[in-house]
Amino acid sequence: MLWWIWVIFGFFLLLLELMTPGGLYLLFFGIAGLAVGFLTGLQLSGPLWTQWVLFSILSVLCLVLFRRPLLKRFRIKEPLAEVDNLVGESATAVDNIAANAIGKVEMRGTTWNARNVGESALSRGQRCKVEKVEGLMFWVRGQ
Repeated sequence: MLWWIWVIFGFFLLLLELMTPGGLYLLFFGIAGLAVGFLTGLQLSGPLWTQWVLFSILSVLCLVLFRRPLLKRFRIKEPLAEVDNLVGESATAVDNIAANAIGKVEMRGTTWNARNVGESALSRGQRCKVEKVEGLMFWVRGQ
């Protein structure tokens, strides 16, 4: 393959990296494409099959060695949007839920599994308060 095809391929992969949301995967493939283009231009890469082997090895090697440090260095600490922020919200019982039993509640238009941790049963349509979130299970108590 001609050296300029590798360079265009490398820049194309770098452009794709800019258009994808922050995975930092295609960056290393683009860099490897540019490196193979440079080596091909200097006539150091050999025939086509060795160019592809070189591209593969450089891509994976760069990915393994540099991705994690780059993510740690440039990743902005984002606040975790966990389900736990639903604690204290009100939900509506979809089923009759006995005390210490599991049933369904609705909150924000979505049905959730819920454990009634209150002393009294929840009847269908009754409002309840989310006290704890554990996985996809709400722990609710009647209001």
